[in-house]
Amino acid sequence: MSRVRRGFKARRRRKKVLKAARGFRGGHSKLFRTAHETLARAMVFAYRDRKARKRDFRKLWIIRINAAARMSGLSYSKFIHGLQVAGIDLDRKVLANLAITDPHGFASLADMARQAS
Repeated sequence: MSRVRRGFKARRRRKKVLKAARGFRGGHSKLFRTAHETLARAMVFAYRDRKARKRDFRKLWIIRINAAARMSGLSYSKFIHGLQVAGIDLDRKVLANLAITDPHGFASLADMARQAS
């Protein structure tokens, strides 16, 4: 009986890990064991931070909307409530973009929100 040579499968697995680890510094991109550990850790961070990115952007949009609403004489909560009552269904990303790119349009939205509430 001959021994089992695991060349192809093992090589393919190692190549996959080392390819994913490209760009890491030093042995973290050259040595399989170190690359494997670093990659596992990187994937944990990537998974966690995909969730965090959504939270961070929502926070940023709310800050921008609040600043623009206060320039129009409304608080953030009164502005959002006024939009809901008025039936204006825009999400925070769009509102924040509008506050930056079109202040006059945002001010008109704020007036509608003020009248509705």
